[in-house]
Amino acid sequence: MINLRIGGVPEHFNFPWWKLLAGEGLRPAGVDAQWEDYPSGTGAMVSALDDEALDVAVLLTEGAVVGASRGSKFRIVSLYTRSPLIWGVHMPAASGLAAARDVDNVYAISRRGSGSHLMACAYARSRGWPMEQVKFEVVGGLDGALEAFRAGRANVFFWEKFMTKPLVDAGRLRRVDELIAPWPAFVVCASLKALRDKRDAIALLLDEVFPVAAAVRADPATPAELAARYGLDPVDAAEWLSVTEWATTPGIDPAIVYSVADVLAELGLLGPAPRDSFVARISL
Repeated sequence: MINLRIGGVPEHFNFPWWKLLAGEGLRPAGVDAQWEDYPSGTGAMVSALDDEALDVAVLLTEGAVVGASRGSKFRIVSLYTRSPLIWGVHMPAASGLAAARDVDNVYAISRRGSGSHLMACAYARSRGWPMEQVKFEVVGGLDGALEAFRAGRANVFFWEKFMTKPLVDAGRLRRVDELIAPWPAFVVCASLKALRDKRDAIALLLDEVFPVAAAVRADPATPAELAARYGLDPVDAAEWLSVTEWATTPGIDPAIVYSVADVLAELGLLGPAPRDSFVARISL
């Protein structure tokens, strides 16, 4: 039996993995695939891949590209979603500001190099704010951002729009803007050690998860399941599902990765590794 350790955020995007692994998963094929939640996001999973605590991780595309560019010990092996992420720009509910409008803001970020960090940089740069004046507070994730808001240590936070909507509806956060990433939201990455030792098992895993994702998207019961599992309103879950498209087959066009790298390089966020080293082709 080959053991595969898979990591991802405990959010609706990863529902197909939960469905795949809820029963026997891949055990009849000789693969024991185990899921681990990483609520603090992409930065933590990059470290886990580097430390060989994970074999496979579902990372935000921009975070994966930055991690790969900085010599991390993983490769991007497949697109996971074709649709982009819709980021909500959030401020404390009690804030009197109507917008995140100047460099006096302190951005709560889960980690350096995380999606919440990279998209905050993109947002600030798009408004012409000098990057050397933009301030960040590392908070570890959504719960940490809420605490930083309460304590007055930060006043802006980027997180996926639908996961934060219950907090917005409850008056705990204010969403003052949205930012749609100009690339597919998530990719699947594998550690170099796993690619060396477990390549066929990873290929099998990818071959199995995308049909499950297609079935999830087509199932009229999915919005109710998403709502129950992730604390979403069923109407919001249905809206999110309508704008979300998972990949249909394993693999990724390197041109997608390079286009992301070009944008991140313009922001000064890319490391020195050659971009043609970011992607590994993997197939049965």
